[in-house]
Amino acid sequence: MTDMTEFGTPNFRRVGDAAIVLECATLGAAAQRRLWGLGSAARNWPHVREAVVGAGNLTLAFERDRVSYEALRDELARAWKDASDTAARGRTTEIPVHYDGEDLQTVADACEMRSDDVIALHAAGNYIVAFVGFLPGFAYLDGLDTRLHLPRRTQPRTRVPAGSVAIAGAQSGIYPFDSPGGWHIIGKTAVHMFDPGREPAALLQPGDAVRFVAV
Repeated sequence: MTDMTEFGTPNFRRVGDAAIVLECATLGAAAQRRLWGLGSAARNWPHVREAVVGAGNLTLAFERDRVSYEALRDELARAWKDASDTAARGRTTEIPVHYDGEDLQTVADACEMRSDDVIALHAAGNYIVAFVGFLPGFAYLDGLDTRLHLPRRTQPRTRVPAGSVAIAGAQSGIYPFDSPGGWHIIGKTAVHMFDPGREPAALLQPGDAVRFVAV
């Protein structure tokens, strides 16, 4: 178990009448893993309706007739202290990608390399789902090679096609739906990232490992 001084004391805040947010005092991979473990455990609490892991935070929707905000806050604080930061990774998913995105050459130019080098670096990465957000099924993937780190586009697009594989900052992601977006599109996949008829509906969950395969 990691010394708790590494994580500090989390902050709590109430959202509406039946949700609580735990916010980490410090950010990092170990703290994020601890959130995965705590979120997984909280989903089994009888008074919790939903647990959503975010970037450095965990949101719980709870049953007001079964637990008070104050009682749940205290329960979360105890559970956070005892949670493991060595939670096992989830399953590994391979995503086939056609690396023909409209920003591929722009990314190559910005990184001072060939487009084939961008493809090779992106496909070689070992990615972990840090959290899911922005859109249902949009997984923020840590593990992007530092040589591909770029700020978001200065001019976001009003429509990014579903299945677009993109990068921004230190992360990669896949757009689950047609939507606006400011990430750099380097490829596309036919894999459905979100299916309401599937359980769970989002293909990727926090802690899952992801590999991209060039096709």
